[in-house]
Amino acid sequence: MDLDPLLTTLGLVLIIEGLMPFLAPARWRRMFSELLRHDDGQIRFFGLICIFFGLILWLGFSG
Repeated sequence: MDLDPLLTTLGLVLIIEGLMPFLAPARWRRMFSELLRHDDGQIRFFGLICIFFGLILWLGFSG
């Protein structure tokens, strides 16, 4: 099994995730404090939506 695509994708995710705290740490902190106000169900729903769209993108561009 070739791990190059997986490691490349993981690297890209880490770069994208690191941009916000690097470029705007105060806004990033505020975003997380707002997130703490949501209940577990709302956070899970957001996670489910992210997984759904991620799968659509992955399946749409994987061939």
